[in-house]
Amino acid sequence: MEAIVVHFRQGRHHINPHQVVLKAAPSAEEAKKMIGKSVTWTSPTGKEIVGKVSALHGRTGSVRAIFADKGLPGQSLGQKVKVE
Repeated sequence: MEAIVVHFRQGRHHINPHQVVLKAAPSAEEAKKMIGKSVTWTSPTGKEIVGKVSALHGRTGSVRAIFADKGLPGQSLGQKVKVE
């Protein structure tokens, strides 16, 4: 299954590249089934960064993913990630 990186999770003064908002499904009920699954982003050079879906983000089918070891770079915005 695929999802699209929509935005980094952020506050008023800080952007957190380890937490990302993904557009994963058309509804919240379908997105709820993805919680706990692993997320993989592949860079243009072939490196893979792995994270995990942690929670729903709103009621429109978006989810939050946490990349613990290394955050995602800015070039990942708008790109597809694999959800397994």
